[in-house]
Amino acid sequence: MSRRILGPLVEITFPLVVLLGLVVWSSGSESFYFPPVTDIFVTFRETWLFERFGSDVVPSLYRLGAGYALACLLAVGVGVILGSSKVAARAAEPIVEFLRAVPPPALIPFGILVLGLGDQMKIFIIAMVCFWPVLLNTIDGIRGIDPTLLDTARAYGIRGFERLRSLVLPGASPQIFAGMRTSLSLALIMMVVSELVASTNGIGYFVLQSQRNFAIPEMWSGIVLLGLLGYLLNAVFLLVEHRVLAWHLRASAVTR
Repeated sequence: MSRRILGPLVEITFPLVVLLGLVVWSSGSESFYFPPVTDIFVTFRETWLFERFGSDVVPSLYRLGAGYALACLLAVGVGVILGSSKVAARAAEPIVEFLRAVPPPALIPFGILVLGLGDQMKIFIIAMVCFWPVLLNTIDGIRGIDPTLLDTARAYGIRGFERLRSLVLPGASPQIFAGMRTSLSLALIMMVVSELVASTNGIGYFVLQSQRNFAIPEMWSGIVLLGLLGYLLNAVFLLVEHRVLAWHLRASAVTR
C-alpha cells in the first residue's frame, strides 16, 4: 500500500478506533461528571444542530475571524517595516518585547473598562494575542531572504511596491504562514477566554453557564464543539497554505 493512501487511512482509522473505545469504556458510566459518550453525542446534536448555532456559534466565529484577520493584516504591515529597516527594528524592539510579554488575559479588565462588554473588547483581545507570532515570523522571514536576490532586484531597478509584491512577501511567506497558523490556535483560545470572563453569548459563555447549572452533558458538548472547530479551522488553513505556497512545497520536494 502506497504512503499516499496509507497516511489518510491511518489518520481516519485511528481516531475512529479511539472514539469507539471511549464509547465502549463509558457506556456503563454512572459518574455525574463523566456521562456516557453517547449521551454527549445526543446532547451535541440537540444543542448545536442547530438550536444554538445562530445564537452562540456565529458570534464566536465572528469575533475569532475579525480579531484574527485584523492581527494578521497589522502584523504583516508592521513586520515588513521592521524587517526591512534595521534602524526601525532597533528602535521598536524595546516596545515590542515589553508588549509581547504582557499576558493577553491581563488586558481583559482594561478592555472591559475602555471598550465595554461587547464584541469590540473580545476582538481586541484576540487581535492582541494573534499579533505577535505573525509579526515576529514576518520579521524573521524578511531578514532571511537571500541578500543576492535583493541585490539582483536592486540592480534591475525593481523597487518600491513591485519589489515588495514580487520578492519580499513571496520570500517571507513561508515564515508568515507559520506565524499565522500558530496565531489561529491562539485565536480560538482567546475567543473562549474572553467569552468566559465577560459575555452574554458565544461557545465559551455556553460552556461556563452549563457548568454553573450542572448541565454536564451540555458542557461536554460545548467542549467537543470547540475541538471540532479547532480541527476544521486548521484543516481549512492548511488547504489555503498548500494552495498559496504550492511553489515553495514543490521547491522543497525537489531539494530533498
